[in-house]
Amino acid sequence: MSWISKTFSSSIGRKIIMSITGLFLCSFLVVHLVGNLQLFKDDNGAAFNAYSEFMSHNTVIRTMELVLVLGFGFHIYEGLVLAAKNRAARGSKYVSDHIEQNSKWYSRSMALLGTLVLFFLIVHLYNFLGSLRFTDNPVDAAGNEDAYLLVVKAFSNPFYVLLYVAALVALCYHLMHGFQSAFQTLGLNHRKYTPVIKVIGYAFSVIVCVGFAAMPIYFYFFK
Repeated sequence: MSWISKTFSSSIGRKIIMSITGLFLCSFLVVHLVGNLQLFKDDNGAAFNAYSEFMSHNTVIRTMELVLVLGFGFHIYEGLVLAAKNRAARGSKYVSDHIEQNSKWYSRSMALLGTLVLFFLIVHLYNFLGSLRFTDNPVDAAGNEDAYLLVVKAFSNPFYVLLYVAALVALCYHLMHGFQSAFQTLGLNHRKYTPVIKVIGYAFSVIVCVGFAAMPIYFYFFK
């Protein structure tokens, strides 16, 4: 086994991979949110359909989708491995450490929160990406596939809206711990700047998740 594989199969190496992929996925959330804000334009979905068409057919974007899939894959796998190791450790020599007194509940529940988000992600991809890529859909006046209609239909279902919002609550807590933890793992922490990173992390988590949650709520109650 080479030193590279030894390094990245260690607990520290796995945490580094988690941190790098986690920050990369945070950047994806920002891009995805900005694009989806087109849904709020009062143009019967024209802007969102044009955005969706661009994202579906641009070569660079399609290539980045592969990178995104790898990012999700590594983040999920390493997270599950670390969770299993932590659970095994708590079940043995750390059983009496009372970690609940030294950490917030969501920092101890990252695997559970991540699993809930993963479940939602699978449902979300099936409803939207699967429908856009593998089924025939009507087109709008500009000749773009009418992804806006899929959004309206999906967010007219109260159960899907509840699932969407619940998943975003789970994601918010997942990000609250993960954002600042990533900087700490990468050694980007300092007595002076770490509190600022924590505030930015909390603000990022809330703003991004509220932004996404506003979409199903808006469509369900006002469309």
